Amino acid sequence: MDQKFSDVLKKLRKDKGLSQQELADSLYVTRATVSRWESGIRLPDVVMISRIARILDVDVNMLLAAAERSDDSPNVILVDDRKLILKSGLPVLEEVLPSAKLAGFTDADEAVKFAKANRVALAFLDIELRDTSGIELCRKLLDVNPHTNVVFLTAYSEYSLDAWNTGAIGFMLKPITTEGVREQLKKLRFPFWTGGEDV
Repeated sequence: MDQKFSDVLKKLRKDKGLSQQELADSLYVTRATVSRWESGIRLPDVVMISRIARILDVDVNMLLAAAERSDDSPNVILVDDRKLILKSGLPVLEEVLPSAKLAGFTDADEAVKFAKANRVALAFLDIELRDTSGIELCRKLLDVNPHTNVVFLTAYSEYSLDAWNTGAIGFMLKPITTEGVREQLKKLRFPFWTGGEDV
C-alpha cells in the first residue's frame, strides 16, 4: 500500500538513526517543522524535499511521489455577488494557489452549503453582498469550521474596522491581485499546503 509522506519521512529518519532535532539541524529548520511534516499537518516544498532526499540518501522522486499522495488539495472559495469579480479573481487565485480546489459563489447561502460539505481552508468574501453582509457570512463559515481563514474584499477601506471584529485574518481592497493574495497568505492563522511556498 502506498504510504503518505509523513509515514515515509518518519520511517526513513528512524532508519538513519536520526532524531527529529538532528534532521531539523541538517535541514536548517526547526524541530517543530519536522514534527509537522511527520504528523501530516504540513508538507515541505519541492526544494526542501530534494534537501531531505540528499540528507537521507534516498531517491527524490520517491519522496515527491509520497508528497503528491499526501496532498489533500485545500478548498478555497471566493464569494462576491458580481460575476465580473469572480471571473477576474478566480484566475488570480489559481495562479497563486495552484494546488487548491477553487470555487466561486454569487450567493452566500450556496457558499455556506458548500462549506458544510467541504472543509474550506480559505475564503475571500466581499463585504457587501446582495442579501447579506460578508461579515455575517464570515460568522456562518466560522460556525461551520472555526479553522477557515477568512479574508474580506471590498472597494471601501472604511469597512476594515468592522471586519477585524469577526475572526477574519485579513482585509484586501479590490481588485484581487497576486501580490495582495500572497500578502494574505503570510497571515494565515491556520496554514495549509498551497502548492508552492511552505506557508
